[in-house]
Amino acid sequence: MKAFLSAVAAIVDKDLRTELRTKEIVTSLLVFVLLVLFIFNFAFEPRAETIALVAPGVLWVAFVFAGMLGLNRSFVMEHDRGCMEGLMLCPVDRSAIYLGKMVGNLAFMLVVEVIAFPFFSIFFNLPLLLPGAYLMALLGTLGFAGVGTLFSAMSVNTKAREILLPLLLFPIVVPVLIAGVKATAIVVGDTSGGSIWPWVRLVAAFDAIFLIISSLTFEFAIEQ
Repeated sequence: MKAFLSAVAAIVDKDLRTELRTKEIVTSLLVFVLLVLFIFNFAFEPRAETIALVAPGVLWVAFVFAGMLGLNRSFVMEHDRGCMEGLMLCPVDRSAIYLGKMVGNLAFMLVVEVIAFPFFSIFFNLPLLLPGAYLMALLGTLGFAGVGTLFSAMSVNTKAREILLPLLLFPIVVPVLIAGVKATAIVVGDTSGGSIWPWVRLVAAFDAIFLIISSLTFEFAIEQ
């Protein structure tokens, strides 16, 4: 177990150090998220009666498409520099590679979301403290990054990886997107939506199931 965790930590450390030097992934994700929020702020008048209808969808559209940009680059550096074979030859379980890359992707997306939430509150006249929205963003991002890392490994060896990844990923993460939008709408003022906890439980179950499945099937995905 110690060797397994050390391998995961080494991969996460490598990705974080690379990002700190280049700042390519977080910068591109952050610019995209802020641009989406800025554009939709002018496209829709942020009145009290429309905020609960519009704001949750805008927020999750920004997160999902920004996350897709990051996932597309998850294995690109290893692939373009011929390091995939070296990564696969590491004397560790392949699930350690999966968890290391997944944690790195999750960290990049969460950093962007933490920065984006204050702008979301400003643009749509919402309070800054929205614990329910933060919880759903965390759980939803975990599931999105978990499945997305698996499909990123599958699509990186194809010429049309930018197209193939969303085609594979979006149908699987539909429950996460629906639950995220519905729960966020309840948090920001949709009193007809009931409680957020059924949606929280749905996403938590999705995360648990697909993280296990992705970890077990990653070995076959990366060898394709």
